[in-house]
Order: sequence, then structure tokens, then C-alpha cells
Amino acid sequence: MSILGKNLMEPEPTLLPPEPEVTESLAAGEEPVDLAAKHPTSSLVWALLAEDALDGGYTVEGYAYARVGYHRGLDSLRQNGWKGTGPVPYSHEPNHGFLRALYSLGQAAAAIGEEQEVLRISKLLDDCDPSAEEQIAKVRG
Repeated sequence: MSILGKNLMEPEPTLLPPEPEVTESLAAGEEPVDLAAKHPTSSLVWALLAEDALDGGYTVEGYAYARVGYHRGLDSLRQNGWKGTGPVPYSHEPNHGFLRALYSLGQAAAAIGEEQEVLRISKLLDDCDPSAEEQIAKVRG
């Protein structure tokens, strides 16, 4: 078995656990705003709230929702072994909530002129998964 091409210093990817109650409720038509009170630790719920707010022109509200989703995601990542660096692949569906919240936070920060935050978020998103931004942009249309 060859180890050529593998960066042995890079941590293993962090794969967040599924949230079946959240995804099933969303699939059944339950609104993210109603799910936030039932599942306040879900980054996906907060990311969806952020996206809806930003799409509706509510930049500050979108920023706040995205910030909550980002912090809830950081908590979950740390609980699942993430040490602040390393891959968080978008290809793993349970990682979508954190990455989408991070993406929305970057959009909202750009809209309010928070340039240093935009750079920091862009770097973190790229460090987590270099393809995430492009994939999220496709989903967001």
C-alpha cells in the first residue's frame, strides 16, 4: 500500500452525525423557524433561516441567524473531534448545515462591509472544503 500523495500531517475529515429528526421534519414541510425552538443546536436550521432572511433582504437578521448556525456548528465539530483545522467535506450531507451557515455568514458580512470577517470566513470555508463555496452557490442559485 502506497502512502504517496497523502498528506500524513492533515487530520482526518470531520463528519458530523446525521440529524434525522430535523431532516424528516423539513421534508414533511415543517418551517425552519418552528424547528429552531425544537432543535436549537442544529446548524442546518439556522443556515436555512439565514438563507431565507438574506433572500428576503433582511441582511442583519440573516447575519444573526448565520452567526448562530456557525457557532452551533463549531460546537458540533469540536464534539466530533475537530481541532480547529482539517477537512469538513461538503460531500457528507450532515456537514451541510455548518458549511451553509458559514457561507451565509460570509455573504452577510460582505453586505455590511465587514471585510476582515469576509476574508476570515472565506479562508475557513476553503480550508474545510475547497469545493464547498461552489457547491453551495449552485444550491443557492
